[in-house]
Amino acid sequence: MTQTPESSSAPVPLHWKLVVDCSNPQAQADFWAAALHYEVEDNNALIERLLELGALPREAVVEFHARLAFRDLVAVRHPADPYDPDSGTGLGRRLLFQRVPEEKTVKNRLHLDLHAPEGRREAEVERLRALGARVQREVKEPSGQWTVMEDPEGNEFCLQ
Repeated sequence: MTQTPESSSAPVPLHWKLVVDCSNPQAQADFWAAALHYEVEDNNALIERLLELGALPREAVVEFHARLAFRDLVAVRHPADPYDPDSGTGLGRRLLFQRVPEEKTVKNRLHLDLHAPEGRREAEVERLRALGARVQREVKEPSGQWTVMEDPEGNEFCLQ
């Protein structure tokens, strides 16, 4: 196979985000930002530009933390990762919460595993409970021990 200049260089990893369907994106963003010590993205400048251009209807916007936010989606990002200052959009580790009309009805096919510092799992369980999470069950197996929890909308996650 003959290599072209494009194929001779290493492939560039794809940028990605994990999208979570929910009924209240702002509440989910607040929970997960606090749970992960992430930051809620501030899209205020982008939204103002879109409103000025007439590219976004006013009903698609809400006030969130005294800033303009999209009504149906909001993301959280790792505070050390890069972001686009013009849009407020993270360019690294992100979770995006998007409003959907249907309620959650079955077990997640994908979930987050959170890792507490050594000896701090029980304290993290209590911290997350104070933020609105619920303990589903405790698991103790030969491969390890963890707590299965649910976020405020019932999405499962594990704390190891």
